[in-house]
Order: sequence, then C-alpha cells, then structure tokens
Amino acid sequence: MQALEQFLPVFKAMSDAIIDSYFVCDADRNIVEFNRAFYSLLPRQIARGLKGKKCYDVIHHDICKERCIALQSWHEKRHVRFDEINSQIPGVEGQVRFILSALPILGSDGEPAGCLEIQRNVTDEAVVQVKYQEMLDTEARERERLAQQIRARTRDVLETNQLLLRVQKELLSYKKGLMV
Repeated sequence: MQALEQFLPVFKAMSDAIIDSYFVCDADRNIVEFNRAFYSLLPRQIARGLKGKKCYDVIHHDICKERCIALQSWHEKRHVRFDEINSQIPGVEGQVRFILSALPILGSDGEPAGCLEIQRNVTDEAVVQVKYQEMLDTEARERERLAQQIRARTRDVLETNQLLLRVQKELLSYKKGLMV
C-alpha cells in the first residue's frame, strides 16, 4: 500500500494531461482514484461513492472475467493494452467500446500495489468504421452487379454482331448469285 500512497501524489500532479478517462485501483481492485472523465461516463447513482468500489462492479469490460487487464499487467509486470474492447456500464443502454491501457503500480518488493487503467472511448469511431465497412460492402456488391450486367450486355452485343455478320455473308452470297 505504501507504493500506492507514494504513486498517487506524483500521478495527480501530472494527471491533468490525461484527457481520457482513468482510474487507479489497489491490489484488491478497489478504485482509489479517478478523473472527471471517468466519473462522467457513469450514471450518477454509480458515480457517487465511487472510491472503494470494485472496478469490475463499476464497468463491465468483456475481458474482465478471463483476461482482466489489471491482473495481466500485474502478472507480466508491464504495460498492457487491449484495442476495441466491448464494455457495459450498468444503467447505460448499449455497449461502449474502449481502447484499454493498464500500467502496474509495483511496490519495492515487485508485488502489485495497484494499477492505473486508462480507457479511451472509441464507440463513435467503431460505429463509423462499421458503417464505412457496410458502405464498402454495398459498393462492392453494386460493382459486381454492374460488371455482370456489362458482361451480359457485351455477350448480347457479340451475339448480335455474329448474327449480323452471318446475314451480311448471306446477302453477299445472294448478291453474287444475282450478278452471275
């Protein structure tokens, strides 16, 4: 706990530079510090009394059970990042997508004392990306439909051209027969 107590004042001095939401949790995953951006993500009834709550009770990332980012950063003793993680915030309708980043706070003995978790909300970007991909898929289907239409019309033109050439040959033959 001493490492966490040493970390927090130093971190708070520079935390205003972090524009994404973040929280700091202790080794038991209790929230001990957070910024205004994190607070504003949450419904009022959850945001009140946030300190001391378990991080996984406040925000449900789809990785919390199998691959908790805090546990992974503690185990590996390094920064860990996950891109586009689906999350559910109790009391908020729909899913939120985050880029998560976690940095372990280790004591002098190398044991985890806490974790800094930063969440970048990329929900809007993910929606735009899905719509863009849908648009690309629609355009690809339309290009294929037009290509098939062009191939069919080209085939019709070639068949008509072949028929025209045959008729032209017949007319030439007929004309030669009349001239002889």
